[in-house]
Amino acid sequence: MSTLSDPLSLSAPRGADAGLTPQQLVAKYGLTVSGARPPLPKYVQQLWSRRHFIMSFATARLVAQYSTAKLGQVWQVVTPLLNCVVYFLVFGLILSGSKSIGNYVPWLCIGVFIFQFIQTAVQSGTRSISDSLGLIRALHFPRACLPIAFTIIQLQQLLISMVVLVGIVLASGITPGLSWLLVIPAIALLCLFNTGIALAMARVGAKTTDMAQLMPFILRTWMYLSGVFYSIERNIETWPKWIQLAADVNPAAVYMDLVRFAFDPSIDNRHSLPPHVWAVAVAWALVAFVLGFVFFWKAEEEYGRG
Repeated sequence: MSTLSDPLSLSAPRGADAGLTPQQLVAKYGLTVSGARPPLPKYVQQLWSRRHFIMSFATARLVAQYSTAKLGQVWQVVTPLLNCVVYFLVFGLILSGSKSIGNYVPWLCIGVFIFQFIQTAVQSGTRSISDSLGLIRALHFPRACLPIAFTIIQLQQLLISMVVLVGIVLASGITPGLSWLLVIPAIALLCLFNTGIALAMARVGAKTTDMAQLMPFILRTWMYLSGVFYSIERNIETWPKWIQLAADVNPAAVYMDLVRFAFDPSIDNRHSLPPHVWAVAVAWALVAFVLGFVFFWKAEEEYGRG
C-alpha cells in the first residue's frame, strides 16, 4: 500500500508498466515530489498570485490582535506613545538629552515610532513560521506569504500611528513643507528592508525556536546603538573612525534620520541631511530584501516538517 510519506512506495505496476521501476514510472508520467521547492521565478509568480490572501490574512490578524482588549485598536497608538513618555522622562529630563537637540519631543517620537516598526517586524517575522505550523501543514501556499503578511501588519500599525505622529510634529511648531513628501519613499524603503530581515529571521526562527526568546535582547541592544533617544554622533565624535562609520551606516539610524529630516530639516541642529544617507538607505533595502528572500526560498520545502 502506498503512503503519503513515501510517494515511491507504490503498489506493483500492472499491464504495460509491470516491468518499470518506481524511478522509471516517475520519469514516464512526469511526477514530482509534493511540496518541492519551485524555481525562483515560478516561486515569485506563486507569491504574487497569493497577494490577496496575504492582505486578507494581515488584516484579519491585525483586527484579532487586540480583540480581547477593551481599548482595542487604540493600543496601536497608545503603546508607542507610552514608550515616548518613558524615554522622554529618562533620557530627555533625567539625563538631559533634550538640551543638545532642538525639538526633542518630535525627534524622540519619530525615533520611537520608526524603531518600533523595525522591532515588531523582526520579532513577528522570527515567529511567523513556528506560530503558523497548523496553517502550513493544512494548506499548500508559498511560505513567504507568512513573514510578508506579518510585516504588512506592522506597516498598517505604523500608518495608523503616523496620524498621531503628525499631530505631535505640528504641535511642536513644525510647519508642513514639501520635504514631508520624502516620508513616503523613506517608509517604503524601510518596509522593503524590514521584509527582507523578517524573511531571513523566519527561516532562522523556524530552525531554532529559541531565537524568538533571544531576539528581544538583540533588538534592545540595537535600539540603544541606533540613537533612538539620544544623538549617537555627538557621543562618539572622539571614537575611532571605523566605529563612527558603523554608526553612520546603521540601517535603523539611517531610516530614522530620513524621516526626521523629512519632517524638519533642522530637527537635529544639523540643518542638512548627510548626502550619503539616501544611497545607504536604498542599498540596505535592496540588499536585505534580495538576500532575505533568496535565503528564505532556499528552505521552502523544509518549513512545517519534522
